Amino acid sequence: MVRAIRPSDLDTFYAGLRRRGVNGRSLSAQSVHHVHALIRRLLNQALKWGWILTNPALNATPPKVGRVELEVPDVETVTRIINFAQERNPDFACFLRLAAVTGARRGELCAIRWRDFDKSWALAIRHSIVDGRIDALIEKGTKTHASRKVVIDALTVRQLELQRDRCEERSRACGKRYSRNSFVFASSLDGAVPWRPHRATLAFKRLCDELGVTGVRLHDLRHFTATQMLAAGVPVKTVAGRLGHANAATTLNVYAHALESSDAEAAHLLGSILNGDSNN
Repeated sequence: MVRAIRPSDLDTFYAGLRRRGVNGRSLSAQSVHHVHALIRRLLNQALKWGWILTNPALNATPPKVGRVELEVPDVETVTRIINFAQERNPDFACFLRLAAVTGARRGELCAIRWRDFDKSWALAIRHSIVDGRIDALIEKGTKTHASRKVVIDALTVRQLELQRDRCEERSRACGKRYSRNSFVFASSLDGAVPWRPHRATLAFKRLCDELGVTGVRLHDLRHFTATQMLAAGVPVKTVAGRLGHANAATTLNVYAHALESSDAEAAHLLGSILNGDSNN
């Protein structure tokens, strides 16, 4: 029963997840923290319902999570990857460019339909595609269960227009109907079936292997987006909004290193101002 759960039981459970994990694969400290957060919320609900008198998760001790230093690809590397993709597969190049300018998660990119763009090509990110069991695809809400609108630059809009032209041409050639409900990145000619997120990841890895680029993951394009914006002085709240973070505190926590470099630049600027250096 729920009332019998003690903090020590949870600590034993967390230790087991670290050692044995799920299906024989141990979980990282970060993953165990996610499990702990879920259990804490569930037990809080049990507390509200009067099933328990205290929440044992509050006194449990999940493993400590050390700060992971992100290895973010530079502009030259990202440009090389996208240009190389353009030679191999223009559809995938469009996917990667959109990833790099929006910071959207791979599942969110796979879920984009043409109807999600308004007349000015601003993109509403509302859904995400996840891989289900037995080759099933599931369309659900975003990670934070909230939609967001992202403005797209003119050059990326042009790539999207070319992407739409390619999709429509392929559909017409096969007698298929293409519409605004079609997925932008689809594995079927009528655009009804979206790309699988994990296949996009595999395609990115193969592309990087062929190009000779190591240590860069598809998800790193999201980190690239964030760090480039922060380094350019874009307000943290704006960055958080484009990335789909629940709040700016998440952005501050994940990308603290980018803010540290910006802080050094700010210190230099302020010092120059106080020294009367008009050239800075």
